[in-house]
This record gives sequence, C-alpha cells and structure tokens, in this order.
Amino acid sequence: MHRPLNLTRELVDRLPSRVEERGPILVDAPSDSYYEDTAEMLLSSIPSVEDVWIFAAGSLIWNPRFDEVERRPATLKGWRRSFCIGPDKRVRGSPSAPGRMMSIDRGGACSGVAIRMSPDNPHNSLTNLLREEPPTPPLWLDAEDDGDRFKALTFTADPSFPLYSPEPPEEELADILASSVGFIGTMAEYLLNTVTLLGEAGIHDPYLWRLQEKVAARLERLPPRSED
Repeated sequence: MHRPLNLTRELVDRLPSRVEERGPILVDAPSDSYYEDTAEMLLSSIPSVEDVWIFAAGSLIWNPRFDEVERRPATLKGWRRSFCIGPDKRVRGSPSAPGRMMSIDRGGACSGVAIRMSPDNPHNSLTNLLREEPPTPPLWLDAEDDGDRFKALTFTADPSFPLYSPEPPEEELADILASSVGFIGTMAEYLLNTVTLLGEAGIHDPYLWRLQEKVAARLERLPPRSED
C-alpha cells in the first residue's frame, strides 16, 4: 500500500477555485462535419461498435462525458503521460497564471483505465466526446490488461497541434501546476483528482506521485484562504 498523498484538498483550496480572466482562443474550432466525419471514420475501422473502448489517463477517468458499461485497467506501451499542451490561458490557466494540460505523448509506458462506451448510439456519443477534446483525431492503440490485448481509442498529443510544446523540466512544471488557475479550476485540483482516481483503480504512476509531492510542498507555503 502506498503512503497517503502529500497533496490534499485542503492544500488545493489555498488557491482560488477559479478566475473569470480568460485568454484569447488560439485554436479555431473545426466545422461540424469534422466531428461527424471523424466519428464515422473511427467507428468504421473497428470490427464492432459494441466494443468501443476509450483509454482514460486523466480527466476522462472522473469525467468521461459519455455513457459507459464497463471499466478495466489498461496499459499503453510506447506512450506516456506528459504535460505537453500549453501554455493554457483559458481552461485551468489564465493570462496571469498560465497552466499546462496533460496529454499522452510518445515514449515510455502509461497505465490508465479503459472505459467501454455504451453501444447505444456510439456515433452520437463519440461525436459529442470529440467536441470536448483538442481537434486532432484520436488513435486506435493497442492496450493491454493481464496479457489481453485490445484496441482502445486514445487522445494523444499531436506535435502539429498549435498548443503542443515539450514538457518543461520537473521543477519548473511543479511551479506551474502549483500556481495555475483558470475559468474551470486549477491544475493542482486536476493533479489531485488524477492521482486519487488512479489510486482507486490500483494504479500508481511514479511520475505523477513525485509531481504531487512537489506541488504540495509549494502550496504549503501559501496561507489558507479566508472564507470571506
């Protein structure tokens, strides 16, 4: 059993829960046909729409945004979690306190949760999910669970995406995650949610564990916020 997290809800709450300040939209949304056509293309490339598995490495674990019927642990080989989308100045970051969003980038290995989408109208479910993610088509990747290999749709980092940039060094990244606040919340909260839900699924990511320790240490230097 792993020791308790250093990062706690109490520490996260030392930051403002959100801010109204938002930076400009840097990436134009695709046309409606992009989402419809991409969903159709992805579903037509698998044998059965009864088995649409979505690989969740971060926020999709606690907020899948589609109806699900099953979950299982899964590992991707050749891919890793990486805070390689940024600077984020609109979502969990702002112009005053920019953040970095997590994606799945090439290299290493990544353990997460595979979620099977409900077979009721998968085209509509997938189209709606695509609208919530960066506008780069996800990939069908080989996921593994106790030796069983299956295809899982995975939202990966695309180096051609305008907001893609290499992850900064760990200490610099911890500074960013401990200070970024955006319109929907903080990156400290995002990190806490991710590590907590991974732990509940029996998954320990050593890299995220180190980051939560570093972010907690930085938040401990802040005074508790007043309730006023």
